[in-house]
Amino acid sequence: MNKIKAGIIGAAGYTGGEMIRLLLYHPQAELIFALSRSQAGKFVAETHTDLAGDTDLKFADDFSTNVEVLFLCLSHGESKKWLTEHKIPSTVKIIDLGNDFRLGDTAEGREFVYGLPELKRDVIKKANNVANPGCFATTLQLGLLPLAQAGLLKEVHTTGITGSTGAGQKLQETTHFTWRANNISAYKTLTHQHLGEIKQTIRSLQPSFNNSINFIPWRGDFARGIYVSSVLECSLPENELHSLYKKYYQSHPFTHVSSTQINLKQVVNTNKCLIHLEKIENKLVVHSATDNLLKGASGQAVQNMNLMFGLDERSGLQLKSIGY
Repeated sequence: MNKIKAGIIGAAGYTGGEMIRLLLYHPQAELIFALSRSQAGKFVAETHTDLAGDTDLKFADDFSTNVEVLFLCLSHGESKKWLTEHKIPSTVKIIDLGNDFRLGDTAEGREFVYGLPELKRDVIKKANNVANPGCFATTLQLGLLPLAQAGLLKEVHTTGITGSTGAGQKLQETTHFTWRANNISAYKTLTHQHLGEIKQTIRSLQPSFNNSINFIPWRGDFARGIYVSSVLECSLPENELHSLYKKYYQSHPFTHVSSTQINLKQVVNTNKCLIHLEKIENKLVVHSATDNLLKGASGQAVQNMNLMFGLDERSGLQLKSIGY
C-alpha cells in the first residue's frame, strides 16, 4: 500500500510539532511538507529541538496540493480564512485542529464532520473533512458519553485542570514560568469556548438534555495533560455504571475505564483517555484524563486520518506514557 501523502499548515506551534513527530514515524504516512511562515527555510529540528538527528526537513513557505490530506494547525479563527484564500482540490482531505468548523460551519463548499471517534467513528470513515474536537471538550465528553447515550445525564458540575501547552506557544502573561510555577488559577469560568461543542454532542445522544454543564477550567503548573472531574446525581449503583462504561468503550482502543484511581502521568505522551468512576451516595464523580496535545489534538487528528483512509485507527499511535 502506498503511503498517505500529508501536509501541515502551521507547523511551528505545539500541535504542529506533535503532528510532525507523529507523521514522521507513522508507518503508513509520508510528510510531504510542513508550512510555517515564521520559520520558513529553517530546519524543523531548529524549532522542535527534540527532533535533532531525526529529520533533515525544512519548514516550507508555501504549500503543495500534491498531498492526500492537509492538517490545519492554525490559530482559532484562521482555518476558515486560510481555506477561503487558497484553492485546495476537493480530492484533498482536510483535518482542522482549530475550532472553526466544530459547530457546523462550512468553507468553500466543504462540510465538516465532528471528529470524536468514540462518538462518530463510522461517519468519520466516510468523511472528506473533519473538525478535530477541542482538548477540554474531548476529555470532558469522553467522561459523559455513556451516560448521555443511556439518557442518564442531569445537571453536571465539572472542574478541569490543563497544562500550559493548552494556551498555545504564543507568550502570554499567564504562560510565563514565573507566573505559572507553583500556581493555579481559574479562567473562563462557565464560559469556556468548548462548551458549545460539548452541549452539541450531548444533545445528539440525549435530545431531552436541557440542563447546565457548569464547567470551571483551571490553569495548572505543568506543561501538558488534562484532568477533569465531573459530578452529577445518578441513581445507578457503581457496578452497573462500570458495566455501562465498559460496554460503551469496549470497541474503542484508546479509551479505557479503570477500576482504580487515575493520574496524568498515565496518559501524557499517549493518545489514551483514562476514566475512573466514584459513586458516593447519590452522586457520581467521573474522572477523565488525556494528553491535551495528543488525544486532545494531534494524536486524535492522526486517529481520524487513519479512519478516513481505512487504516487501523491505532496505526502510528502506539505510544508510551512517561510513567515517572
